[in-house]
Amino acid sequence: MTTTLRPAEPLQQHPDGTRSRRFQVCVNSRPVGEIHLGTSPSFGDSVARVIDLRIDEPDRRRGRGTVAALAAEEVARGWGCTQIETLVPASADIALRLFGALGYTLRNRGMEKRLDTTPPELPPGSGARRMTEAEFDAWHAYESEEYARLWIERGVPEAAARAKARRDHERLLPHGLASAGMLFSVLEHEGARVGTLWVALRDGSAYVFDVKADAAHRGRGHGRTLMLLAERQAIEAGRPVLGLNVHAGNTPAERLYESLGYETTDHALSKPLL
Repeated sequence: MTTTLRPAEPLQQHPDGTRSRRFQVCVNSRPVGEIHLGTSPSFGDSVARVIDLRIDEPDRRRGRGTVAALAAEEVARGWGCTQIETLVPASADIALRLFGALGYTLRNRGMEKRLDTTPPELPPGSGARRMTEAEFDAWHAYESEEYARLWIERGVPEAAARAKARRDHERLLPHGLASAGMLFSVLEHEGARVGTLWVALRDGSAYVFDVKADAAHRGRGHGRTLMLLAERQAIEAGRPVLGLNVHAGNTPAERLYESLGYETTDHALSKPLL
């Protein structure tokens, strides 16, 4: 039997500059599922993404999804993409195994924690204050460069990585330090600055975009204190859920978040298209 992709719609061009197309997954011309392929809104035309892959129940566990995903890679190469990505829910074990067998590797994972109604206390000697404009300017310059380099190190073309860093900061921080719903804090311990925190307040939840202990004060528990501060800010703002993203290989951060009760919600996977 031969598994192929058949276009189910014309190529779609979207207002955000991305494109996408749905394909039927067919076995000897018989439809058995669908795959939705697009380009990345974050990284541009150089990165494709598998938006959705579904095989009908009677044809599952027969390799149809594997062949469909491989065929999608050929379509992506035809679009000029050099990398492909997908987002898999933490509960989708079969999909994780499928993409792992095809050479996709973990890039980062989303995590979240449901909070109670009592703000946690910070350790003795620790306190927080609002970031000043001067501190924000210095933080923003450093963070923008670090954010771009992080993606470059993970195989994203440099131009796409820097464009993503620029777009993300422009979208999230249109008014800099005064951007609505954004909390920028400096953590101090016994009068000395020891770290910074960026928390975004969203509808029904909060999100940690950046948490960082200053280099000279790492390894002293300030990362945990910063996360307790984030929980405190979320609870005080009436947000019962706090989310974050952790990049693969950042073992200290992964252990910290897990020890604080965060659970994985999804896995972001990627693969170079050679």
